[in-house]
Amino acid sequence: MKWTKEKVDWDPEWDYIIWSDESRFEVFGGDGRHNVWRLPKEKYDVNCLVPTFKSGRKGVMVWGCFSSAGLGLLVRINGRQTSKDYIETLDDHLIPYLEALDNQDDYLFQDDNAPIHRAKRTIDWILENNISHISWPPQSPDLNPIENIWNKLERRVRKRVPLPTNETELFNFLQDEWSKLDSSVYNNLIESMPRRIKAVIKSKGNPTLY
Repeated sequence: MKWTKEKVDWDPEWDYIIWSDESRFEVFGGDGRHNVWRLPKEKYDVNCLVPTFKSGRKGVMVWGCFSSAGLGLLVRINGRQTSKDYIETLDDHLIPYLEALDNQDDYLFQDDNAPIHRAKRTIDWILENNISHISWPPQSPDLNPIENIWNKLERRVRKRVPLPTNETELFNFLQDEWSKLDSSVYNNLIESMPRRIKAVIKSKGNPTLY
């Protein structure tokens, strides 16, 4: 609540955030839908939301970023990540993305509070590279528009005929769908940030429709 109240008057500022995240996509065994029984008034109650879990299915982990200036690369990351691995991803892909911006000093980099993101080694690297960084509230995927892009990518890949049958095919399909994302998709998501902020405040910090 404190974080959202500090940002409630932001509007053009959201155009200068570089949104980032990792996500795991599985080689599909179904349509990916889950049903939850609830009453209409319970739509966003925590107890009626499907939790995340590790299923053990084969899949790929990816990292990506974007801003109003455009998409970065969608990158495959392998194995259990450490802060060293995360720094290598940022060094190889965030730095070139920043350097391609006309006014890179105006941008703030966003990532969540995963342990490898907040490790001292990572923080030191961010400071050493003069990357401006926005603080981020814990457990707040509904405030990060890249989560909506992950959902869109998965739905698009699930419409492929045939579906990917292995990790390499899955990653290739994800890259293809990522490259096809129109600028209107991510710019509309960025434009939704003031509404997301107000929704969190209205819900008193509980989950929102985003």
